[in-house]
Amino acid sequence: MPCPAPGFPSEVGSRGAPAPLGAQTLRWTSAVWHVMSVPPDLHQQYLQTCQNLSQPENHFVARVLQEADKNDNIWTKGITLKIAGNNRLVPVQRVTDEDVQVLASVLRCAVCVTGLDLRYNDLTDVGVRHVATFLQGLPVMWCRTEVENSTLRYLNLMFNDIGTSGAELIANALHSNETLLHLRLTGNKIGNKGGMYFASMLQVNCTLEKLDLGDCDVGTQCLIAIASVLTQNKAVKAINLNRPLLYSQEEETTVHIALMLKNNSSLVELHLCKHEIKSFGVERLCEALYENCSLRYLDLSCNKVTREDVKFLGELLKQNQTLEILDLNSNRIEDDGAIYLSEALALYNRTLKALSVVSNNISGKGLAALSQAMKINVELSYIYIWGNNFDEAACMAFSELIQAGRLKPDCTDVEPYEVDGHIHLAELSHGLKKHYYWTPSYGEVKNAAANASLAIAAVSECF
Repeated sequence: MPCPAPGFPSEVGSRGAPAPLGAQTLRWTSAVWHVMSVPPDLHQQYLQTCQNLSQPENHFVARVLQEADKNDNIWTKGITLKIAGNNRLVPVQRVTDEDVQVLASVLRCAVCVTGLDLRYNDLTDVGVRHVATFLQGLPVMWCRTEVENSTLRYLNLMFNDIGTSGAELIANALHSNETLLHLRLTGNKIGNKGGMYFASMLQVNCTLEKLDLGDCDVGTQCLIAIASVLTQNKAVKAINLNRPLLYSQEEETTVHIALMLKNNSSLVELHLCKHEIKSFGVERLCEALYENCSLRYLDLSCNKVTREDVKFLGELLKQNQTLEILDLNSNRIEDDGAIYLSEALALYNRTLKALSVVSNNISGKGLAALSQAMKINVELSYIYIWGNNFDEAACMAFSELIQAGRLKPDCTDVEPYEVDGHIHLAELSHGLKKHYYWTPSYGEVKNAAANASLAIAAVSECF
């Protein structure tokens, strides 16, 4: 089966709201066409299924389904059900394995639901079995309107209690699933073995575009396997491999990822936070990116990148024409590293749009160089600098950028204020990953520019 034509961002919207169902070809049974002319009643179906399965009603789930029934765009655009267990705006009854059995049965008949957010709930491997059955599009007892495949395109299971067995079930379901575009398993301790199941899945699946395995305790074997698979897989556009469990200082995983980047022409976004990357790894990655023409977002935050290592990145930026977002948050590039970056950005590079150097032990000299680069390079629109050592000259430099309109207040994480005639900088809660662990429970993000990965790369659900 041919893979879909590559395109990034995917049809999943900037806040995970799916695009119109017509944007992707689905296989329907004749019964579905008949039902689509009738407004859905998800809440009533849920209550009936609870009765059929002799399961108590989850009042939070029931409330979300009631609200979905009132959505006027449910058939024209589809809908994402936000059943997040960390919703603080309404009373929350966290979803359990028994609840997800009922929910999966209801959704098996609901072609209008194209996104499901179950983050921060109490799902275990037992409940994931029902999710996997739903993803495979297998028949359920109570559904009279079967579709031949799941219509779900976005699934968020981050920070539940899913382990290795659950990872195997989901990965096996994705061997045959042809609709899911975006899967988040962040924070589920699936381990190295669980990660290997997803590496095997990526050899078969050619529709999944975004995969988040951050904080999943994957290991060296899994990272090498995924890197090897991505040399062939042309569907994946974004992958998060943050915080693996690595016990070697040889950086062999970084070497394999660099080899993958030399051969991969479809990956757009790569997260390598907490990979213990040092000078050798940075050099290998930069060598690969001279040959790579697709990567737009590189996350090297929370590694061991020093001022000497930034020389490799500076030389890369002088020639690279594709990279748009560079995250160096929580490294130690210091003044010299900031100056190397500033030189490349001021004199050579005109494609980078966002730079994060938060908490890098940069003092006034380096910060002044970055502010000067912004005056020259009008393409660099987002810069995040909090957590460094501000002197008055640095505060004045960034205050002038903001007051002159060169740096918009929503595109940085500092705000100037004056005390006794002296300019200081205060912190703002803006950044590349502002909505990585949470998103507003209702509506859209009011200011997408405050979360640069959304505004620039249109990364759905802040991937």
